[in-house]
Amino acid sequence: SEIIRRYGALDVLINNAGIIQVGPLENLDLNDFTDAMDVHFWGPVHLAHALLPYMIHRRFGRIVNITSVGGLVAVPHLLPYVASKHALVGLSDGLRAELAPYNIRVTTVCPGLMRTGSHVNALFKGKHEAEYAWFAASDASPLLSTSVHAAAEQIVDACRHGDPRLIITPQAKLAYAMNSLFPGLTSAVQKTASRALPDPNYHDGDVTKSGWESRSSGLATVLAAPADNMIEPQNQRPA
Repeated sequence: SEIIRRYGALDVLINNAGIIQVGPLENLDLNDFTDAMDVHFWGPVHLAHALLPYMIHRRFGRIVNITSVGGLVAVPHLLPYVASKHALVGLSDGLRAELAPYNIRVTTVCPGLMRTGSHVNALFKGKHEAEYAWFAASDASPLLSTSVHAAAEQIVDACRHGDPRLIITPQAKLAYAMNSLFPGLTSAVQKTASRALPDPNYHDGDVTKSGWESRSSGLATVLAAPADNMIEPQNQRPA
């Protein structure tokens, strides 16, 4: 209501808040799933519930839900994240169908890996340094990830045109296509990836540590350099 009072109208809602917990299932607890659902699912639900009456009254609006390719294809050691992003994909696609008569267009954005600098603020469980190493290296690789600027341009363009879905990065598009066309093969790849990831930590693996606390020297630091370069520009320093 404050936005409407101050600006007179509301045209676009972008749900972009996110958290990510990295670690094996054995080290996760129910709070990890609750936190992910609160941010990725219930946050957009509450915002849509508050703002849709204004958009419906005007019979115009754009809603952009930033989900993830993890909301289309499950990734090992990211279970709370992928489960909550799957929920947001379902919410977003369902809203699109029901709001179409009011000229409100809903875009479901499913990015692949992006070099946002946020890897240092991700949350890690299990073998913290090992989990951070693979996550940061994947997030930083120019072969696997895209820049935030390239992603932002695509998102703005999709919002402007009211596109129903946007999948960002060729790798994410390939993963989605493979999962849709060859689910058995995708499952086999996921199982292989899961075996290659760090084992559970039964000592202090249930303790949550940030990326800042999980960093170590060595090869992981070198591989994460492209993502580290985005920490300052994207305001990812710890509070």
